[in-house]
Amino acid sequence: MSKVLIGLLSLLTLLCTACGQTGSDKAEATHHHPEAVATGHEHSIQKGELVPSDEVCMVNDAYMGKKQFDVKFQGKTYYGCCEMCKERIPKDASVRVATDPYSHKQVDKAVAVIAVTGNNGEVSYFESKDNYDNYFKKQ
Repeated sequence: MSKVLIGLLSLLTLLCTACGQTGSDKAEATHHHPEAVATGHEHSIQKGELVPSDEVCMVNDAYMGKKQFDVKFQGKTYYGCCEMCKERIPKDASVRVATDPYSHKQVDKAVAVIAVTGNNGEVSYFESKDNYDNYFKKQ
């Protein structure tokens, strides 16, 4: 039984590292300013800022600060940070959609308005710019 548990933990660790930073790595990268996301660029992204879709890993729902792999699926373009993401996007419908935090409706990530909504680069997907504006008015 312990061998199975060790194997599962090893697999989980491998999967977490295959897609870039873990949550604790992101927290360490941004500990100097809780509202900023470390991007590797001169500009830190602030919570509430709109971000380009091609700089978001749509599997991890995280702003990455640089262009990600594009994945074409059914005439739309999604983005992922690694080979595992590139394989998962066409196979797993759940990573291609999100819930708009303002309207609570399902939105296709490929056509969504994307903004940083977490302190560590987490993003949310909005149906429209109006929903984005209204959501941040309430914050």
